[in-house]
Amino acid sequence: MIKDDELTLKMTAYEEGCPKRIHHFLKVYAFSNLIGTKENVDMKTMDILRTASLVHDIGIKPSLIKYNDSKGPNQEKEGPPLAEAMLRELDYPEDIINRVSFLVGHHHTYDNIDNIDYQILVEADFLVNIFENNVPIERIKEIYEKHFVTETGKTLMRQLYNI
Repeated sequence: MIKDDELTLKMTAYEEGCPKRIHHFLKVYAFSNLIGTKENVDMKTMDILRTASLVHDIGIKPSLIKYNDSKGPNQEKEGPPLAEAMLRELDYPEDIINRVSFLVGHHHTYDNIDNIDYQILVEADFLVNIFENNVPIERIKEIYEKHFVTETGKTLMRQLYNI
């Protein structure tokens, strides 16, 4: 059901001129897909996870315009309506739109993670953000201990960052 290619192209057009954000969502998508596959996530949850990973940062652009920053809470506020509109344009089912909207609106909120799709999205986003932001090793270890749950995500953290 998922329309990965169509959504990827739509998000690339949405982020036109910003290769950093395009590369970011593509990397989060790749890690999400890998972790979800290795953790034997069911197909519907994988559809939700892959979709959410492509649109998770859709709120950055309006946050920069509206608030002059891209802080997590602003992304979480601005992103869901944009993600919903984009997914409706591509005829995604309402149940997937609703869950993806929730994930977009919570992907920087780390308490009360309620399902494996949310957990994997958080882990994949951390894997990429740590690299992109040159996070110090002490903080990487804290993130690993506090936020990583899946065996695949933990393995990737250890392999990527030698922890």
